[in-house]
Amino acid sequence: MGNISIKENIVNHISEIVEEKISGLRTALSSVKEARDGDTKSTAGDKHETGRAIMQRELEQLEQQLNNQIRLKSDLEQLDLSKNYDNAEAGSLVQTNEGIFYISVGLGKLDISGNTYFVISPTSPIGSCMLGKSAGDKISFQEREIEILGIE
Repeated sequence: MGNISIKENIVNHISEIVEEKISGLRTALSSVKEARDGDTKSTAGDKHETGRAIMQRELEQLEQQLNNQIRLKSDLEQLDLSKNYDNAEAGSLVQTNEGIFYISVGLGKLDISGNTYFVISPTSPIGSCMLGKSAGDKISFQEREIEILGIE
């Protein structure tokens, strides 16, 4: 499969997506903080307090999303792209009769250079079914039997 380049290609694609999300979240956080800080100059009262509470809740949600993306980026950087795997684990590329899965971070279906890859977390339902399995093994997932054809 020429997998070092495939893995690098997938990871580069994921990194771009995560970086875009981080950048967007930082921009959104900045905007909400500006709005919140600008709101302190407006009139006092119940409406004012409700508006500030809503902005504070939005700020907390954005911060949580940003922290999740930063954690994804960190998890991605921990992967050894040069390693060839015998068993399915984080960092392995798993070819099955139902598609190619890259066990790393939960991002879903990616189309790269005309090929489809399923980027899954080791803790996802299908990821946890695959962990420890090797080429030739079969797993049962959602009442389907999936055969592992190769792992790298």
